[in-house]
Amino acid sequence: MARVAMGARKDLTDRQWRVLAPLLPRSKRLSRPRKWTRRQLVDGVRWRERAGTPWRDVPERYGHWQSVYALFRCWHCVEM
Repeated sequence: MARVAMGARKDLTDRQWRVLAPLLPRSKRLSRPRKWTRRQLVDGVRWRERAGTPWRDVPERYGHWQSVYALFRCWHCVEM
C-alpha cells in the first residue's frame, strides 16, 4: 500500500500526476534547475484553494509560498 505524508492526503496521486503533467505548459526559461518540483507547486496551489488561506500560510512541503503564488499567477494571467 502506498504511503502518504501526513497532511498530504488530498495531494495528487501518481496516476493523476501522470495524466496532468503533459497538459501543463512548459517553461521557456533556460536557467538553473528549480528548487521545488512542479508537482509540489501544483499541490500547493490546490491546497491553498481548498483551505482558502492567505498565500503565506501554504505549508513549506509545497515549496516557498512565493513560488506557489508565482505559478498560480502565471496560469491565472494565461486564462485572462
